[in-house]
Amino acid sequence: MSLYDLNEMTWEEVREALATVKLAIIPIGAHEQHGPHMVESVDSVLATEMAKRLSEKLYPYVMKTPTVNFGVSEHHIHFPGTISLKPTTLIAILKDMVVSLKQHGITNFLFLNAHGGNQSTLGVACTSLSKELEVAIYYAKTTASAKKAISAGISSTLFGHSCEREVSEAMYLAPHLIRMDRLTKGEVNSGEKWELLRPGKAIQGFYHYEEMTRNGCIGDGTKASFELGEMIVEEALVNLADDLCVLLEIETVIL
Repeated sequence: MSLYDLNEMTWEEVREALATVKLAIIPIGAHEQHGPHMVESVDSVLATEMAKRLSEKLYPYVMKTPTVNFGVSEHHIHFPGTISLKPTTLIAILKDMVVSLKQHGITNFLFLNAHGGNQSTLGVACTSLSKELEVAIYYAKTTASAKKAISAGISSTLFGHSCEREVSEAMYLAPHLIRMDRLTKGEVNSGEKWELLRPGKAIQGFYHYEEMTRNGCIGDGTKASFELGEMIVEEALVNLADDLCVLLEIETVIL
């Protein structure tokens, strides 16, 4: 299976690929703590791997760009090693990437994001840059659309960071990210204000992650499995590919 990956191409190869490319996939991650059992580059690596596989499915109509390896991670900043961008910095980086690629004839973009803390910033970026730069920009969380696999495979009521979902995805996509001998569940603090500010609550707002979890994890990483990761990733890839085919008016796609 083939894909167009700017990291691996010469300028002449890019020029030839642009004859069919309709969209650039920009993987976006973060560099932040992921508890005792996952390395801090998890989000960037998973975004990269998902972008590669999606690009394979949509070859020769899409091109994968270099990954944006940092994101909006202020809520994790008190854990050593975390590096955070301001939302305005992330938008500025994405704007410069889009402006550059537009000059080569690409006018459709997908921000493929693996870090939940980036989502609100990407919504703003999509709205503002689409109009300002006169391009079509979409954004998606890498595996959020895999609702069947997530519903069937995850037992924790609170999950989403270094949990059975994320560890399972890494087992399937990039197992070197995991410290298998240190898999553990989240040491979640109950009765704190974060419980009122989570997505889905009446009011949402900022809190530091140590207010929610003492070890940086939520959910239970010990329940992760390669099989669950495969189900989540493959369902999400089909959903993303199907929707992009409609948006780009592509008739043929490898599934």
